[in-house]
Amino acid sequence: MSKMAFPTVGEAVMPRVSFGEALVELADKYKDFVVFDADVGASTQTARFRDTFPDRFYQAGIAEANMVGMAAGMATLGFTPVVSTFAVFLAKRSLDQIRVSIAYPNLNVKLNGAYGGLPTGKAGATHSSVQDLAVMRAMPNMTVIVPGDPVETKMATELALEIDGPVYLRTVRCEVPVIFPDNHLLEYGKAVVLREGRDVALISTGMMTPKAAQAADLLATRGIKIRHIHLPFIKPLDKEAICGAASDCGRIVTVENHSVIGGLGGAVSEALTDFCPCRLLRIGFPDIFMESGDNEAIFTRLGMNVAEITARVEGFSREERRTP
Repeated sequence: MSKMAFPTVGEAVMPRVSFGEALVELADKYKDFVVFDADVGASTQTARFRDTFPDRFYQAGIAEANMVGMAAGMATLGFTPVVSTFAVFLAKRSLDQIRVSIAYPNLNVKLNGAYGGLPTGKAGATHSSVQDLAVMRAMPNMTVIVPGDPVETKMATELALEIDGPVYLRTVRCEVPVIFPDNHLLEYGKAVVLREGRDVALISTGMMTPKAAQAADLLATRGIKIRHIHLPFIKPLDKEAICGAASDCGRIVTVENHSVIGGLGGAVSEALTDFCPCRLLRIGFPDIFMESGDNEAIFTRLGMNVAEITARVEGFSREERRTP
């Protein structure tokens, strides 16, 4: 990894800030990448790159589909475009252009889906993107990365530039506690085991990984030995880590800032069905449209704060094993 300035463990940093900083810090090493923005640079933090490297920054305005087409064209000329806008617009409004102009020809374009999931700063229910992972992981040729904290966000930004082909990188708006040190190893397609245990496997991704880590700590005080696995890659999926957890623990709980349909829980469920069946509990947003309001209040009401995750995992661990 390049020499980037990483926050320290325990700090609370917005991953969108880490993304913007990483673009600036990586610009001299990766001179072929350019940045496209849809008039949200102050929000997604690409404004940092604009102010430092204005000749490599392209403002497309509120025209996301056009922006993706422009980026595809630049990719055919040997550039590595980084396209940044809110995840809800990128994964839906410009989806046809992503499919036909980027994924189908397997072009080297990097997509930053900012404001992923619930935390959208009370921007309104229509701005919460809780289906984007389902959409993007179903796209052929697409790599899907969901960093777990600000340090991993910086590392994932560089890794995305190293990967040959389309990448969807998901970042969030709200502050997230740093849990990884600056020597953290982010390997393509690999899971990160944060805690060993054999009672229940807790598999998390994105900003829910720090919450899941707190839940695992609480569960340990109650005598429940958790194997906590962080999955920064939703595609490709580390099936070996998932099947190892299924074999050793027999129970898996997934936790994500996304709908329970099609995201991490869906991907893990598919892997279990195909290769290593075991009991599964998916914690995520139900099949609903989101609402505008305080993030933690909504997480709490939907059973997705630390206390609720802890209680749901504990209850799941105590359930009798079902037989066909």
